[in-house]
Amino acid sequence: MHSGTRRGGGGFADRRSGVRNLRRTEAGPERPGAKRQERKEMTEPERLAPDELRTLFLFERLTAEQLEWLAARGRVVEYPAGATIHAEGAPASCFLVLLSGTIAMSARVQGGELELFRTDYYGAYTGAFNAYLADQGVPQVYPGTARAVTDCRLFELPATDFGRAVREWFPMAAHLLEGFTTQGQAASDTVARHERLVALGSVTAGLTHELNNPVAAVMRASARLREMLAEMRDKIGMIIRSQLPANQLEAIAELTGRALEHRREAPNLSPLEASDREGELADWLEDHGVSGAWDIAPTLVAAGVDLAWVEKLAEVLSPPHLEAGLSYPVRALESDSLLDEITDAAGRISTLLATAKQYTQMDRAPLQSFDIHEGLEATLTMMGHKLGDEIVVVREYDHSIPRISAYPGELNQVWTNLIDNAIDAMEGRGTLTVRTGPENDDQLKVEIGDTGPGIPDEIRSRVFEPFFTTKEVGHGTGLGLDIAWRIVVGRHSGVIRLESVPGDTRFQVVLPVRQPDSQSDSQSD
Repeated sequence: MHSGTRRGGGGFADRRSGVRNLRRTEAGPERPGAKRQERKEMTEPERLAPDELRTLFLFERLTAEQLEWLAARGRVVEYPAGATIHAEGAPASCFLVLLSGTIAMSARVQGGELELFRTDYYGAYTGAFNAYLADQGVPQVYPGTARAVTDCRLFELPATDFGRAVREWFPMAAHLLEGFTTQGQAASDTVARHERLVALGSVTAGLTHELNNPVAAVMRASARLREMLAEMRDKIGMIIRSQLPANQLEAIAELTGRALEHRREAPNLSPLEASDREGELADWLEDHGVSGAWDIAPTLVAAGVDLAWVEKLAEVLSPPHLEAGLSYPVRALESDSLLDEITDAAGRISTLLATAKQYTQMDRAPLQSFDIHEGLEATLTMMGHKLGDEIVVVREYDHSIPRISAYPGELNQVWTNLIDNAIDAMEGRGTLTVRTGPENDDQLKVEIGDTGPGIPDEIRSRVFEPFFTTKEVGHGTGLGLDIAWRIVVGRHSGVIRLESVPGDTRFQVVLPVRQPDSQSDSQSD
């Protein structure tokens, strides 16, 4: 739908759903024998007079003859609130101009419907406005869906008549529009595709970087565990060959089980405390003829094993068999520790994948009620590879703010662009502050701040312009803040502000807690 400004949209149409397209006169029950002509007049379509058509900005420069031609072929149609004016993918059979009411435009996205925008602008138009391309083999279907938010009246013109009028009355304009449709749209698609690929590359790089450590930990621990199991088999064989009596074997198994249970509750020791205990245990083991004491002691100390435990083992086993009897619990404790490492790393991988899913909003409805902090945290996680070790992240979250009804996937793109710009501004060193809080009674505010050099006054008013960038060639397209502005202002009816002095730059995003009622499909999801 268009309203005279540069706004996206499209036509669509199943205009039979809920449409009232005939003006009926008030009358009582039809009299028997009523004339056929009288019934015909009762269902005559409502027409707009040429002078009325001239009040629509689209037709204001047409000649009187052209207006009469349109008036004879068009009609007024009415749709009640909630009715579908035209549906995505249906044959584009008519061109429509809004006379009164409010219309919402939407498109199918990931199994749901995403509202693009809504308008009540007098003269805004939608439908088959590419009908002039009918002879060029261009599929004439509605690219989206239009619904009546309130009761609506529209001027409807058959697509064939509209296309003919454009081609015959404005041949040069038709050629220009055709060029824009085929070349300009292709260029826009290329730029948009590039932006999506850059965003995808950033997400992929971040996810890969974050996954690298836990994956490496799993591989390292599983390889060591395989070695431990092989060594454990050897030690068990050694114990069997020692021909220890059953009571001693049971004592070893009992002490091992007790050590494994105690390991779960082992206190966290400081490096100095751990070193002292390891030295104490190693000395005791050496005094009792156990080889490799300094390799064994750290495993025992990490599991919370103390001198009392090894002395108890020494009471059960005689010195010649102490080393063989000790080998099994040591390997069991180390194997259990490796299993914990694998579990922790696998949990980290699972958390990262869940974060990536939340960030991309995979398998979720476009419009949701959610906690704004979830998206901020997911974005910080995905941007972790760029934050590095020298950027300190300060979170000042107000968790008392209510859940927001919005499009989380799009807002995550806003947070990504703002945080990415902040990181670039600080050149890898500084403080990134993410702050949330209430703004008035029905709004909330998200602030992204950095300690970079700031944005000069002379360019501050241009930062939201498309293709404007202060980055070096090849390091930015100049679309990040433009996209953020369109998502915040255009999609969420919010506000995005900039405050900047050297050492303190803040982008503030103010969002309404509740969005206007969207499509029933989105709400049900």
